[in-house]
Amino acid sequence: MNDRVQTINHGSAYGHGVSAQQRNKVLRNTYWLLALSMLPTVLGAWIGVSTGITAAISGGMGLMIFLGGAFGFMFAIEKTKNSAAGVPVLLAFTFFMGLMLSRLIAMVLGFKNGADLIMMAFGGTAGVFFVMASLATVIKRDLSGMGKWLTVGAIVLMVAAIINVFVASSAGMLAISVMAIGIFSAFMLYDLKR
Repeated sequence: MNDRVQTINHGSAYGHGVSAQQRNKVLRNTYWLLALSMLPTVLGAWIGVSTGITAAISGGMGLMIFLGGAFGFMFAIEKTKNSAAGVPVLLAFTFFMGLMLSRLIAMVLGFKNGADLIMMAFGGTAGVFFVMASLATVIKRDLSGMGKWLTVGAIVLMVAAIINVFVASSAGMLAISVMAIGIFSAFMLYDLKR
């Protein structure tokens, strides 16, 4: 009988055996794809706001189109992720999502400061992503221990949001928003370091 224990080196499977050059190349390609996917999203939102095409789709029919399109595209992305059709399907998905966002964007643009709100949200999101991506390339520490704490934080955040629905506190809503920005920014850093 053989009593020897054989271990398997999973280092390369978890990214530990990957060189810094390979990791930076993957990150760079990921960021380029993210930037590229923003273009069809903006185009879809612009077409939707300009033409009002999604205003005609309201109620249950709009929900059915959104869910059918979203799940259909997610299924198609999963099926084509390793083929040449993967990126065009992803770009079509982001165009569809931009089109679906156009009703919300048109409503916000109707506010007195609507354009400022949209630009602030866009700029804030881009800024947080840039800072977290930069930190992920600079920080050498293993952040795998953050996962459990961030999950607990997200659950606490959801419970606080549900409670605030009944309490209707504007200060509570502001605190929840700030917590959400912090927790999900840290989630981004955690995911980028994995």
